[in-house]
Amino acid sequence: MKQRNPIHPKRALPALLTLALLVIGGCGSQSDAGGTNTTGASGEPAAAQQTEKLSIMLDWYPNAVHSFLYAAKENGYFEKQGLEVDIQMPADTNDALKLVAAGKVDLALSYQPQILMARGEGVPVKSVAAIVRHPLNHLMIPEGSGIKSPKELAGKKVGYSSIPLYEAMMRTMTDNDGGDGQSVDMIDVGFDFIPAIATKRVDAIIGGFINHEQLLLAKEGHPVTAINPTEFGVPDYYELVLAASDEGLGKKRELFERFMAAVTEGQDYVEQNKEKALDVLFAHEDKTAPLDREIETRSLDILLPLMDAGDQAFGYQDAGSWAKVKEWLAENGLLSEEIKAEDAFVNL
Repeated sequence: MKQRNPIHPKRALPALLTLALLVIGGCGSQSDAGGTNTTGASGEPAAAQQTEKLSIMLDWYPNAVHSFLYAAKENGYFEKQGLEVDIQMPADTNDALKLVAAGKVDLALSYQPQILMARGEGVPVKSVAAIVRHPLNHLMIPEGSGIKSPKELAGKKVGYSSIPLYEAMMRTMTDNDGGDGQSVDMIDVGFDFIPAIATKRVDAIIGGFINHEQLLLAKEGHPVTAINPTEFGVPDYYELVLAASDEGLGKKRELFERFMAAVTEGQDYVEQNKEKALDVLFAHEDKTAPLDREIETRSLDILLPLMDAGDQAFGYQDAGSWAKVKEWLAENGLLSEEIKAEDAFVNL
C-alpha cells in the first residue's frame, strides 16, 4: 500500500515503454464482477472448465490491504472461477506497471494518479477496479507542535520522498488554506518518514499512510495529527487501484471479470471474518518485512470502510473521480491536458 511512488506509489515512471504482451485469450460470456458463479463460452461453471492462469503483482510487501487477495486464494474463490492466480511481490515498487505493460504480469496494484501519469508517458495501462477509494496518504504533524493547519507550515520543513506528486499535494493544501505553498521547505527524506519525525528533522511529513506510518509513529511514542488532503483542495483520489494493460484487456477481459468475482467474495470474507483473514495474511507475510499483528489489525479497521463502494460493486470506479484527478494533475504540471480521463479506466 505503499505505492511509494507517485502517490507513493516510489519514483516517477520513465517515458515510453515497449509492449511485448504475452497473453492467453479468454473468450466467452462476460461475468458480473459482483457475482460468484461465472460461466464461460460453453455455459459451464468457470471452475468446471480448464483452469486459466493469471498473475498479479502487489504494490508493496503483503499487508492488511491485500487480505482480500489472500482470502480469495486460500478459500478457493479463484479456483471456483476456474483461475490459478500467482500473487507476486515487486523487486522494486516502480516495477508493477512496467511489467503489466510489457506483458510480464497480467494485473498489478497501483494508484489512481500513477495510472494517469503513466498514460501521459505513453504507457498503455488502465485501472480496472478501485480497491481503496480514498487517500491513505495524509499530511502528518507531530502532536504538541502547535501547528494546526497546512498554512502554518509556510516557511517550515516538510519531509517527503522527492516525488513531485507529493510536493504538488503539499503546495495545494497550503495555498488552499490561505498560506504560501511556494514557501514550504520540502526536504527529501527518502522513505525514512518515521526517523524524520522522531528526530525533529522536519516539522511535518507528507507521503506517510494513516494505516501504516501514523500507527507506527504512535506505537513508538511519536503521535501525529493526520490531515486529509481532500479537506484542502486535493481531489478525493483512489489510493489503490487494480491495473491491466490495454492489450491484456482486449485478450483477457473475461478472465479479469472472473478474477473480480473471486476477489469480491474474498473482500466479503474479510469483512465478516477479520481475525481469520489476518491469520491467512500472516501465513503469507514476507519474512524480510515481518508484520505486527496489532498494527495490521488496526490497519484493517481503517481500510475496510475506505474500500466500501456502498451500493456499487466492489471495485466500482466513478468517471467524475477520474476527471477531477486528471484536471488537478494537469493544473499542477504533472499531466498533459491532452490525456483523456476516460481512457485511463474501465469498469468490468
